[in-house]
Amino acid sequence: MAVHKRSYHAYAGELTARRSRFLILSRYAFRKALSSRFLSVYFALCFIYPLAFALALYANHNQRLLALFHTSAFFDVSARVFFQFLGVQGTMGFILTVFVGPGLVSPDLANNALPLYFSRPFSRVEYVLGKAFVLLALLSLVTWVPGEILFLIQSSLAGGGWMLANLWIMGSIFLGSALEIIVFSLLALALSAWIRRRLAAGAALLGVFFFGAGFGQAINAVLRTRYGLLINLAKLIASVEDQLFRQRTSSGIPAADAALALVAICVFCLVLLEKKVRAYEVVRG
Repeated sequence: MAVHKRSYHAYAGELTARRSRFLILSRYAFRKALSSRFLSVYFALCFIYPLAFALALYANHNQRLLALFHTSAFFDVSARVFFQFLGVQGTMGFILTVFVGPGLVSPDLANNALPLYFSRPFSRVEYVLGKAFVLLALLSLVTWVPGEILFLIQSSLAGGGWMLANLWIMGSIFLGSALEIIVFSLLALALSAWIRRRLAAGAALLGVFFFGAGFGQAINAVLRTRYGLLINLAKLIASVEDQLFRQRTSSGIPAADAALALVAICVFCLVLLEKKVRAYEVVRG
């Protein structure tokens, strides 16, 4: 369009607020992720266990049903029950991350789209937040949100006394879920940024968990130590969650050491993202 024709006009519509501008990226990423029928079905399946848990809590306080089976309760509702719930939902959330995470950043890098993003009023931090918010929202709906709802259901059935005595479990559910969400999200984004093929990035995310566990066991066997488990992400997360839910540690790693190792992994993922998420890339021949 020739400028001298004076038919060009700048955009005069309503601008998105600066603080929420990163959500534009999240909106389109959500739309793309949920356009997959398989992913939508799997996301729905993630709520089967919480629904079954809610029904079990109701049955556990139904006096007619308890009288029919001549028992005072089918199971004891304690911190261990919610710890096991978070373990199941955390596994479901990790599988969801494998499906969604690799497709968040890798297509933009493979198609050299980052210069188009950063030529607009987006910073690198906002770009990462916009992409990460997709995983944060989806994993929250799978982990701590149903966990807190189930805690409230149990509290309403058991009474205020039970709730006051076990109020700390609410914090444990949220902190344990937040730990899983942050680690899964940062790993998925970092691998998606460095491995531009979506399937390869998903396979690498699985490999970090499963091959890391095997390599850690090999280090323990050769060096006769337990600190090979520091590269076993599943054990690291389990160690911290054992402490949060006041369970006997079964991972073999002190919770403090596991927490420091997870912080180091998250920082390393942020460094990887900082190296790749930029408007241009210098390639040395």
